[in-house]
Amino acid sequence: MSILSVSRLSHGFGDRAIFNDVSFRLLKGEHIGLVGANGEGKSTFMNIITGELKPDEGKIEWAKNVRVGYLDQHADLKQGMSIRDVLRTAFQYLFDIEAEMNQLFGRMGDASPEELEALLEETGTMQDLLTNNDFYVIDAKIEETARGLGLDDIGLDRDVNDLSGGQRTKVLLAKLLLEKPDILLLDEPTNYLDEQHIEWLKRYLQEYDNAFILISHDIPFLNSVVNLIYHMENQELNRYSGTYEDFLKVYEMKKQQLEAAFKKQQQEIADLKDFVARNKARVSTRNMAMSRQKKLDKMEVIELAAERPKPEFHFKEGRTPSKLIFQAENLVIGYDEPLSKPLNLQMERGQKIALTGANGIGKTTLLRSLLGEIPPVSGKVERGDNLLIGYFEQEMKTDNGHTCIEEIWSEFPSFTQYEVRSALAKCGLTTKHIESKVAVLSGGEKAKVRLCKLINRETNVLVLDEPTNHLDVDAKEELKRAIRDYKGSVLLISHEPEFYREVVTDIWNGESWTTKVL
Repeated sequence: MSILSVSRLSHGFGDRAIFNDVSFRLLKGEHIGLVGANGEGKSTFMNIITGELKPDEGKIEWAKNVRVGYLDQHADLKQGMSIRDVLRTAFQYLFDIEAEMNQLFGRMGDASPEELEALLEETGTMQDLLTNNDFYVIDAKIEETARGLGLDDIGLDRDVNDLSGGQRTKVLLAKLLLEKPDILLLDEPTNYLDEQHIEWLKRYLQEYDNAFILISHDIPFLNSVVNLIYHMENQELNRYSGTYEDFLKVYEMKKQQLEAAFKKQQQEIADLKDFVARNKARVSTRNMAMSRQKKLDKMEVIELAAERPKPEFHFKEGRTPSKLIFQAENLVIGYDEPLSKPLNLQMERGQKIALTGANGIGKTTLLRSLLGEIPPVSGKVERGDNLLIGYFEQEMKTDNGHTCIEEIWSEFPSFTQYEVRSALAKCGLTTKHIESKVAVLSGGEKAKVRLCKLINRETNVLVLDEPTNHLDVDAKEELKRAIRDYKGSVLLISHEPEFYREVVTDIWNGESWTTKVL
């Protein structure tokens, strides 16, 4: 039986089509990986099936009484709410039942014997429902899940508005798991999660009895938890059985078969057209020419989908800096309170360093302290001479209403329009994306716009804070190659060992110096 049915779905933004006549079914127990390049519409699809977005055409049907849980990276967490407050909203339906039950208790004093019996029966049913759903141990369940995801280290009474991206994702994920929905919809849940909690989530999904739909560009993670792939490309949605690796093999084979059939048909079309052109004027061969023309007219022409531009990242390298890049002496990082023990760290020219460790221990704070963006609690940082630093921040919240062209032009006013368009195209953006406002782009496309700024500026030191978040497989692989080929120095935060192990010379584990209890 279908839990979810999508039929004849079409949708677009302006003149940019996202889906065209797409159909989809979700069955009980299916573990689906929803994959495709940045901008193909994966998050849009999630927003449509959850009712956040109304499609231009098509029908969305959920089975009755299905509870759906959606991990939305862009969900609104209201200022003034604590982590505990947000997690308690996972049980809102139970609090509503309790409130209704208390109202019924209030009516019992004025009720007739018959009404009282009915009210007692109704409140008894409600009481059983609350007990069976662990309503009276909610706080204990919240504490348990918070510990499992490391939220207790942050403090459950902390305002959600003060959280980092990784901490925010953990709160949303914890809330979702506490809800125990029938269906999980997960949009890039490993973004901002550290390795330890990615492993925890992997085990959870492997043992999950119900269905889920997962968007992820983390291929090892995806491979380990799904049994079906739905691939989005060129406004279509196609189903493949098995893991992501299984999908890739079948997809490449189908692609090669289609290209071979296309070449064969194009040759046949050329031969038929040539015959018609040479023989239609002759009386003796006119009938044969007309027959060939009819065959041409009836032929269903094979069309190859337009190839998406592959990203090309080439960092512009500036002049050689001093041998010393950064040197920290007895550096204690933090804001209101220290996040580290006194640190004595040194980075020299040519080093490529990965900074690893659990979320919330101060990795981004260390980067910003080394760059001089925030003052240390104590100690000092010495920076070398002739440093040309390119900084890729983990989160960028500004929305100035710019199109992609305007965004790059504002950074590089000497560029011609052709140079701006060419620079964006080299980052894997299509003409439609390039002419769109940055605000309407997917997370991966926004990241490519930011990378476009970075690669077109001369640097000799790259400071990259989770640069792979949201990037599709092709862009991630190309970024890995570009960092490996870069002759300058690199300081990198990443939660993906598969990404950084092949490109770095050293690893700094932040868990060895943090003051946080892990």
